Amino acid sequence: MKKTNLLIVVLSVIMMVSCKNTTKNNEETVKPANKFDNQGKVIQISKMDFADLIMDYEKNPQNWVFKGEKPCVVDFYADWCRPCKMVAPIMEDLAKEYEGKINIYKVNVDNEKELSQFFQIESIPAILFIPLKENPSMQAGAMSKEQYKQIIEDFLLKKTIDTTQKIN
Repeated sequence: MKKTNLLIVVLSVIMMVSCKNTTKNNEETVKPANKFDNQGKVIQISKMDFADLIMDYEKNPQNWVFKGEKPCVVDFYADWCRPCKMVAPIMEDLAKEYEGKINIYKVNVDNEKELSQFFQIESIPAILFIPLKENPSMQAGAMSKEQYKQIIEDFLLKKTIDTTQKIN
């Protein structure tokens, strides 16, 4: 009986100490950095982030209305997908290479099923290329870094080379 009482007292003391109020003044609290300020990195986004940053498909399901200030790439992936795992480091490299020119986001299709259904994603990886003033283009399946760069240059940044020009 004494052991039980002693155990209860010890546990009570531990709970009181661990539940101590640790809240500080708001002035002392450091605000977390905006997760969308990570330039040069691929940014994980949710359905709500997608609606805020890219397109609110619930508000405009029939018309593409891009909200971004820069062209972007959205990588729809799953953690269990081997080709997705091969594309991920390529997207990281591209995010560094095109820092300040485009944004690269990623969406986990297992966590964001509604968003995946809206874009009718049936195979992954699925990469959505979104230019500033045109409708987006979806590419299913893994590609090489050079192929992604070509699409970014030609479709998002419009850096096509005019082969009809004469070289003097």
